[in-house]
Amino acid sequence: MSDWRETRVEEIKGLIRAADPAIVEEAKWRKPSNPDGVPTFSLDGLVCTVETYKDKVKVTFAKGASLPDPASVFNASLTAGTRRAVDLGENDVLDEDAFVALIRAAVAANQM
Repeated sequence: MSDWRETRVEEIKGLIRAADPAIVEEAKWRKPSNPDGVPTFSLDGLVCTVETYKDKVKVTFAKGASLPDPASVFNASLTAGTRRAVDLGENDVLDEDAFVALIRAAVAANQM
């Protein structure tokens, strides 16, 4: 996967680490169709996952429905009961400050 998605994933990982350096990255849910697994980010519980698809990179927040999102960063899974997601295409612009605020809010929610 040497393309825009790889660059986008690295950008997202950098923002997650910048939001809270104590967040731990692990690969989970390995299977034959995805031997590398799904990158997960946890601190006192699951914060988010990052998945790569043909046309987008999806960041799913485990407790996204309960997080404040004044900048409307969430644009997917908006009707899910617990989670919310951010889908990013090749040319989509991510509000980095608002994304970092979401990561921090997710960590805070885990620590309650």
